Amino acid sequence: MFSNLFVFRGRAAPMVELFVGIGAAVLVIAAWEATARSGIIAPQFLPSPTKVVAALWTMLTGQNLVWHVAVSTARVWLAFLLAAAMAIPIGILMSSYRIIGAALEPMIDFIRYLPVPALVPLSIIWFGVGEETKVFLLWLGTFFQLVLLVADDMRRVPQEFVEVARTVGANSRQVMTDVALRWMGPTLIDNLRITLGWCWTYLIIAEIVAADSGIGYVIWTARRFVKTPEVMAGVVVIGLIGLVTDQLLRLLHRRLFRYL
Repeated sequence: MFSNLFVFRGRAAPMVELFVGIGAAVLVIAAWEATARSGIIAPQFLPSPTKVVAALWTMLTGQNLVWHVAVSTARVWLAFLLAAAMAIPIGILMSSYRIIGAALEPMIDFIRYLPVPALVPLSIIWFGVGEETKVFLLWLGTFFQLVLLVADDMRRVPQEFVEVARTVGANSRQVMTDVALRWMGPTLIDNLRITLGWCWTYLIIAEIVAADSGIGYVIWTARRFVKTPEVMAGVVVIGLIGLVTDQLLRLLHRRLFRYL
């Protein structure tokens, strides 16, 4: 069973891979615990996993962590859905019609290289310090990356598929819906999964803008008082949310595209 793990593109063995993944995680946590207990690194910089878990329990029972998680999740998903709703049609049109691609791609390439933290002052000037600024910063870190990924997916649709569809009488709308979207579906879901992860990475930046709720706010507040276990507990929570979300999206991908 384990031999396939060492073969180039060996057959998938989900249970074996799950066992290996859990084992690797246990080894990393054990090494972390041993390093923290050895005193090589001061606990202010690297608290042990047991202290992080204790801090997490305290945050869950006495600091409304579940509420903060819910607020952050709502912000991320709102920004991500807005980005996806805009990026998917724009990306498809950019690759389908040269005039749209020629007009938009240079501007999108320019904006996507701008660091999001540098745009925080402008965001505050434009939207103030309310929820709009937080959602805008999350959207900003997602949309311009996703739109180019969607455009590349559309660009990779084989031209012979389009020509065959035209030959049998398909119009532009039918080519788009029955050929292009079906072909790019698997990679589109993968790109959405990847960019959702990017959206979470901008959460701290978004929630330090006059926030009084959210995981980013909790982490930033703990940092001010050098509560390293709480900082790491907040980071662990974000990682766990990302892990669960990613696995659910992978499961959705397998269910939708069983033929892959």
